[in-house]
Amino acid sequence: MARSSTGAELSRRGFLGAVGGGLAATTLAACGSSGSSSSGGGSEVVFMNQSRGQAVALAGLAKEYTKQTGVKIRIDDVGPADFLTKLQSSSQARNMPDLYSAVDAQSMAPFYKAGWAMDLTSRMKAGWEDTFRPATLKTTTFAADNPHGVKPGIYSAHWETPALGIFASSAKWKAAGLDPDQPPASMSEFIEQLQKIKKSGTDPFWFASSLANQLLQTYASNYLTDDEINATFTGKSSWKSDGWRKSMQLLVELRDAKVISTGALPSGNGDNTNVEKAFFNTQGVGAIFDGTAAVGVARATAPNFTDFRSFPLPKADDGTQTSRLVAGAAKGAAVNPRSKNAAKALKFLQWLTAPAQQQVFAQKVPLIPSARAVSAKDIPPQLAGIAAKTSDVQLVPNAMPLQVIAALQKGAQAIMLKERTVDQVLGDLDAAQKSV
Repeated sequence: MARSSTGAELSRRGFLGAVGGGLAATTLAACGSSGSSSSGGGSEVVFMNQSRGQAVALAGLAKEYTKQTGVKIRIDDVGPADFLTKLQSSSQARNMPDLYSAVDAQSMAPFYKAGWAMDLTSRMKAGWEDTFRPATLKTTTFAADNPHGVKPGIYSAHWETPALGIFASSAKWKAAGLDPDQPPASMSEFIEQLQKIKKSGTDPFWFASSLANQLLQTYASNYLTDDEINATFTGKSSWKSDGWRKSMQLLVELRDAKVISTGALPSGNGDNTNVEKAFFNTQGVGAIFDGTAAVGVARATAPNFTDFRSFPLPKADDGTQTSRLVAGAAKGAAVNPRSKNAAKALKFLQWLTAPAQQQVFAQKVPLIPSARAVSAKDIPPQLAGIAAKTSDVQLVPNAMPLQVIAALQKGAQAIMLKERTVDQVLGDLDAAQKSV
């Protein structure tokens, strides 16, 4: 998490969560200053869950754990919209759950700084870390120089390796004479495929304004190293560099190829929800750019639609670097160290992140597990394409500033509508960076 690789995180929910986390910082720090606590400690272990898409799988695993150990686990399914608000209220009332979902670093930092999360570093070094893929540990460790001001350490354990990429409808691909199991080798080939899908009578491609920053950051890895991306996020390098200019040009190419559904990007609080519904629920669009977490939500809302595939955002034809995924806040949990049930909550979290349970998550949600022992054959075919690329993820210490995210999302739409040029938007990003 300290080495967060996204500007906002995986979705509009992550972006709103990051804002909420910033608002919570001062009140949580004040609440965490006292040594006494009345949090946790009931007859059952309470887990406050943020995820809708994982709720069913989590409930099933909780029952299995109770069956095996006799320890009762109660899942409090709050959902993404109310999670941070309820967690903040619980911290202020000093009535925190025994463990709770860990989302993006910016949202979690106030709670960790206030002492509401157990430092798991020593336990990880004692062998627990061997469970996880190296990239998962890197993206969930707060380094000594982390921008959130959190004491160095590991405060959460995760059973998911999330990333952003392309989801493609197999039926739409086949209707256009394309093979959904053969992903495009380059961006130019991808655009050609989208044009064929459009000719077949289907809206080809869509993504939400709130994911424009993740899409551009993903594409920027074709031209910029992680250090160079980080230098831009910290204001040491200009957004007008050739790497960002070439990345932003992708929006022009998609626009001029006329492959964007409706010719514009949906915006507003429900923008990505609309994109996901168009793909998963009504199957009215051939492909979308989204995070892997969306598949779990889709399983809950459109369980009969499983005929789709995924692949990384195609590499740039003129790229000079290895294209790298934008990963982010995996689904996982933090343990409340002040709870009388802290030891029981920790054991449950260790059990929950073991390969056997991660395999259940992979199949039932589905998701890409963080356990290295889970075989690729256990990853559902809908996620296999992105999963194959998870060894190549961006490790950028600092996040894209919120002011820049807002300017980029607005600028992406302006480019689509031909209201601003690439250079004008890059100038807007430099101005936003200076305001940080």
